[in-house]
Amino acid sequence: MPIHELFSLEGKVAAVVGGGGVLAGEIARGFAAAGADVAVIGRTMPNLEARAGEIRALGRRGLAVQADAGKKADLVRALDVTLAEFGKVDILVNGAGINSATPFFDIQESEWEKILDVNLRSVFLGCQVVGKKMVEARSGSIINISSAAAGPPLSKVFTYGVTKGGVNQITQFLAREFAPHNVRVNAILPGFFPAEQNRKILTEERVSQIMNHTPMRRFGDPSELVGAAVFLASDKASSFVTGTILRVDGGFLSMTI
Repeated sequence: MPIHELFSLEGKVAAVVGGGGVLAGEIARGFAAAGADVAVIGRTMPNLEARAGEIRALGRRGLAVQADAGKKADLVRALDVTLAEFGKVDILVNGAGINSATPFFDIQESEWEKILDVNLRSVFLGCQVVGKKMVEARSGSIINISSAAAGPPLSKVFTYGVTKGGVNQITQFLAREFAPHNVRVNAILPGFFPAEQNRKILTEERVSQIMNHTPMRRFGDPSELVGAAVFLASDKASSFVTGTILRVDGGFLSMTI
C-alpha cells in the first residue's frame, strides 16, 4: 500500500471534543488535512466556528457543535447533530481540559469537581456515548488526550494529574472491552505544550524546571501532535494498535539524572 494511503483519512468522519482549544484544535485541522470531515465540539461557540471555518478552508466539511462535554445529554445531542450532518463517526478525540495550580490543602470541592468533570467525566461520557455507536458499527478509533502529569506525579497540578491518570486507566480498560468489536482505544500523552490550561502556571522558575527535565530542551508545538493523532486515527496505519499511551513529550518521561 502506498504510504500516502496508509495515513489517509479520506472518507472518515472525526468528532473532536475540545476542538475549540489549542491542542485538540490543531488535531482537528490535521484530520481535515488528511482528508476527514470534522465536527468540533466544545463550549465556546466563536472558537468552534473559527475552527470549523479553517477545516472548510482545507476543502473538508467542518461542523461546530456547542456542548458541555461533562454532561451526557449534551454529548448525546452533539452526536445526534454530527450523525445528522455526516451520517457516521469513525474517530473520536476526547480533548477537553483545564488545569489548576492550587496547593493541595487549599483545593475546594468545587474546583476538584470542575476539573474532574472537564478532564475525566468528559472522557468517560465521550467513550460511553460515541463509543457505543462505534461498537454497534463494529468500527472506530477513540483517542484520549492524557498528559505527562498522569504519572509519575508532577508538582503543582494535583487534581489535573489525578484526572489524567484516570484517562490512562479508561484508555486501557476500554481497549480491552472494545477490541472484540473492532474499536481501538488509545491515548496521546503530550509533554509540555503551552496552552490555555497551563499558561498561568508557567512561571520563569517552572519553565526552567521543565527545560532541565526535557532532553529536547524546548516546548512542544501543537502541530507536533498531529502525526501521532493521524497515525492512531488511521485504521490502516494503526490497525493492530490499541491500549497504547503514545508519548509526545520531547523525552520528558525518559529523563532521570
